[in-house]
Amino acid sequence: MIEAITFDFGNTLVPVPAAGLRAVVDATATGMADHLGPVDRDEVRRIWAEERERQFREEVPQFREVDLAERVVRILARLRGMEPPPDDVRWDDEAAARLSAPEEAAWVVDRYSQAFVSELPPSPVAGPLLERLAPRYRLAILSNWPLAVTIDRYADAQGWTAHLAAIVVSQRVGTIKPHPATFDAARQALGDPAPAPQAILHVGDDWAADVVGAKRSGWRAAWLMARPVDSPLPGSARDDEVEADLELARLEDLEAALEDVAGARP
Repeated sequence: MIEAITFDFGNTLVPVPAAGLRAVVDATATGMADHLGPVDRDEVRRIWAEERERQFREEVPQFREVDLAERVVRILARLRGMEPPPDDVRWDDEAAARLSAPEEAAWVVDRYSQAFVSELPPSPVAGPLLERLAPRYRLAILSNWPLAVTIDRYADAQGWTAHLAAIVVSQRVGTIKPHPATFDAARQALGDPAPAPQAILHVGDDWAADVVGAKRSGWRAAWLMARPVDSPLPGSARDDEVEADLELARLEDLEAALEDVAGARP
């Protein structure tokens, strides 16, 4: 029987369309202008997107989470005149750091985190779904995310924390899904005794990270097929490497689907 359910965050509990992320960066740029001096909001948005994509190219294939503070240091360096390296060359982060103070980068990171919480609404069904499932299952968020405190803040702001046994984020674990260490960290965080792997269902939209990662760790997996088509978050196409236990057209389909899978043999 399923004892616990973990949920991915971005594009599962919280849709992250391109326009939504632009609003977060715009709010961050506005704050930067007020706090650090004049900046061109369009330039911040352009550089932010470029450096985000660079980090994804460099870190994700190595199962490493991107470092948001490192990204901000690079952005500040570019805004202050430093030329970025070619795409196939890594940044000289020591040189970039000389163009900003640590407290400046920390302020921008915090502003970005707060902007995400305020600018991006959750799936309208997420909160009620967690509330209904909590009496029957141990629930947790299991997410790849560069700043764990953002998810903590978001869950608190939405009233989700009371329904969750844990919030497990790649930044804290030190590696990203589909690496088994992230799933093992979540299993241990779900309580003592930890549920058996086959008693946990993970729900997520990224086939490789969420479905393949969960199945390789001995968990069950529910693939959420609905995600914003223009989302800048990493994603992957379905393949035949594993088979999902559930395929959900919408997050709100989970409860009905659980009736079919809960008694199935793992």
